[in-house]
Amino acid sequence: MSQCLFSADLSRRHFLKIGLLGITGGLSLPYLSGLDAGVAKKTSQQSVVMIYLPGGPTQFETFDPKPDAPGEIRGSFTATQSKVPGIQYCELLPQLSAIADKFSVVRTLVGMENRHESFQCYTGRAGGRTEDGEPAGGWPALGSIVSQLLGPGNAGMIPYVDAAPRMSYSPYNNNGSHLQGNPSWPGFTGFNHIPFTLEGEVKSDLVLNGIDVTRLNERRALLESFKGSQQKFEVDGIDNLQQQAFQMLTSGRFAEAMDLEKEPVSVRDRYGKLQKTDPSFGGAPQSPQHLLLARRLVEAGVRCVTVAFGAWDWHANREGSIEYLSKKYLPVFDQALAVFLQDLEERGLLEQTTVIVWGEFGRTPRINAKGGRDHWPGTQSVLLAGGGIQGGRIVGQTDRIGGVPLDRPVHVQEIFATLFNNLGIDTQTAQITDLSGRPRYLIDENRHPIRELV
Repeated sequence: MSQCLFSADLSRRHFLKIGLLGITGGLSLPYLSGLDAGVAKKTSQQSVVMIYLPGGPTQFETFDPKPDAPGEIRGSFTATQSKVPGIQYCELLPQLSAIADKFSVVRTLVGMENRHESFQCYTGRAGGRTEDGEPAGGWPALGSIVSQLLGPGNAGMIPYVDAAPRMSYSPYNNNGSHLQGNPSWPGFTGFNHIPFTLEGEVKSDLVLNGIDVTRLNERRALLESFKGSQQKFEVDGIDNLQQQAFQMLTSGRFAEAMDLEKEPVSVRDRYGKLQKTDPSFGGAPQSPQHLLLARRLVEAGVRCVTVAFGAWDWHANREGSIEYLSKKYLPVFDQALAVFLQDLEERGLLEQTTVIVWGEFGRTPRINAKGGRDHWPGTQSVLLAGGGIQGGRIVGQTDRIGGVPLDRPVHVQEIFATLFNNLGIDTQTAQITDLSGRPRYLIDENRHPIRELV
């Protein structure tokens, strides 16, 4: 992961340009002129961490095993009893199974299109194509809406941070790219509310006066550069809001949140080490340290953090069969996610941090001739934890082959209604005006938070 370094000779013109590209993290007039209706006050700040699994993870080898189905449906692995009586997960997830009371799983998600686009996960909607009926400017991401409605986090912290690595397959990146059609970037909330991007598609926009970004393991150089910029930067001609933004970026709190070396070695080792994924997937590495970074960011006051983890397009047309891929990648996923949830709880952060883990669709019930599973938007499993989510529950049941909901289909808009609800945003009243001047509700009519979990 990397982060921009700021030039001491940054001009007003360059600063204004960077401000438009999201580096202000949404420090703009809507925050100071009063919050929109529909935002409830909570005693402590609520945050969301969205862990996006690029490519569409298999539900069978994770959270919806079918041990009694035929082999071509069941796959190579059995189910294991979790800590919660009656709930089974795949045997390759022993650590998550041991803390199954800390999270819940929706097994019957519907409403996603068969599109390899992170956009669906970040917005809860399809976009880019004429038939999608997007408003002018495109649908905004969850974090952008949170940024506009709630403003900066504690003590003025940047509200929305994307900590995902840059991925070679563009629609996996959090940049509004689509397989077809026009980009939906930045969405009708505007550039002031795109994420502050630590790495990724916006990275090239954050290179100032020839100073390149640093790598994650060059953290000390980053901090020293921040300190130098803070001492030398001249604020002549920069208005108050822009000065606040620069001061936040050069403040000790933000820089320290990104400094993983502040963590004891035992904590970093507990999360585990990075495992690369095959480049042919075009996805992300499995980087447990990015989950540790997400914890540090919400601890510092960031309201919404997005992270991409792994590469899950397991057709068996690259690297290996789903049996091979599951054995290689699921133990790292299991370890990192279990530690992340436990770490949040141990630090008193889980009750105020909603965690969602999902991809853009599920996988086919039947294993294909190559030994993989193909795209399946008919249903998928979603993990939800924290922020008031009731743990140890399963919402919905799929049929005997895991292909379609047998009962209680949960629409993607219900997921987003739940996330907004946990943040203290009333989706029945909150509105944002789009670029044509039309007030827009955040959620489609008749979609509500998941009643079984809140």
